[in-house]
Amino acid sequence: MNQSQQLHLDLIDHTALITISNPPANTWTLDNLQQLTQLVHELNANRDIYALVLTGAGEKFFSAGADLRSFAHEDNAVARQMAGDMARRFGEAFEALSRFRGMSIAAINGYAMGGGLECALACDTRIAESQVQMALPEASVGLLPCAGGTQHLSWLVGEGWAKRMILGGERIDAATALRIGLVEEVVERGSAVKRALALAAQVARQSPGSVAACKQLIHGARGQSLNSVLPAEREAFVTLFDTRDQKEGVQAFLQKRAPVWRNA
Repeated sequence: MNQSQQLHLDLIDHTALITISNPPANTWTLDNLQQLTQLVHELNANRDIYALVLTGAGEKFFSAGADLRSFAHEDNAVARQMAGDMARRFGEAFEALSRFRGMSIAAINGYAMGGGLECALACDTRIAESQVQMALPEASVGLLPCAGGTQHLSWLVGEGWAKRMILGGERIDAATALRIGLVEEVVERGSAVKRALALAAQVARQSPGSVAACKQLIHGARGQSLNSVLPAEREAFVTLFDTRDQKEGVQAFLQKRAPVWRNA
């Protein structure tokens, strides 16, 4: 599996740990966004991977988002093209992350700003360390969150808090993020990755096919009516009966042992 120097991949049992390592602030670039897209696609094809944990290198930053200097240019046409390329890469990377077939966990170990927070928002769940600060400050430089931030944040915390953070530029701490539902858990400094890997191990005890089907249905609730999702839920339930893992799960339950999943 290919890796760039700015994205480090470790495979731990059935979990993929991706570490953003682009000092000093773990910023996103055209290259490492493309690499993230490729990594997620490769992990989706690896039937032994059931969960994904994403974190930042070092102790200060999860990710500060995009480096504005990377597409600052005196020629407006050139600057616009560079901004368009960056927005497209952000979209491709974080939409791929959102569609990862297993459970994705953001282990937020430092500042999560702009595209850094949008990366965490694209994950299924977020664990933040107690010292973390989060913000979507794009409007302060005449821009806006272009990698799903306006949509994912509103879905998670409601329109009011989304407007406070995006329109008002409000920076929040970990305790506030937990209170408003932006993160699901707050842990002490230095322990986000450990807790995320423990949660990923819990996911690995579930049937990977069931996890993938459930995730699609949960996401479906965001944009479809209840009447359209409920039949799909019943259909997915029946479809799982054709899988080897379903048969293994039942046999393991009856035999009072841990199941051995084949992701098939």
